[in-house]
Amino acid sequence: MHMNTVSSMLQIRNRRVVELAAKLAAVRHSTKTDAVLTALENELTRIEREKSLAERIKPIQERIAAVPLTGLEADKDFFDDLRGDT
Repeated sequence: MHMNTVSSMLQIRNRRVVELAAKLAAVRHSTKTDAVLTALENELTRIEREKSLAERIKPIQERIAAVPLTGLEADKDFFDDLRGDT
């Protein structure tokens, strides 16, 4: 989501950050904005990967837990047949 309002504009006043953004942009043949965007996205992805498996699957578990139970019993013979366990 890109917001192009004056209040959401980011001004980088750190010379080293500007130099690194320019260097990355040159290597990637992109703009400094795209270089900064890519670097931020990559860092957030790296942080997400550092989470434990339990932390990563928690949202999935919560979605599954939110689905109401049907009260129906699973047909063991049906699923055994699907797996080839007849």
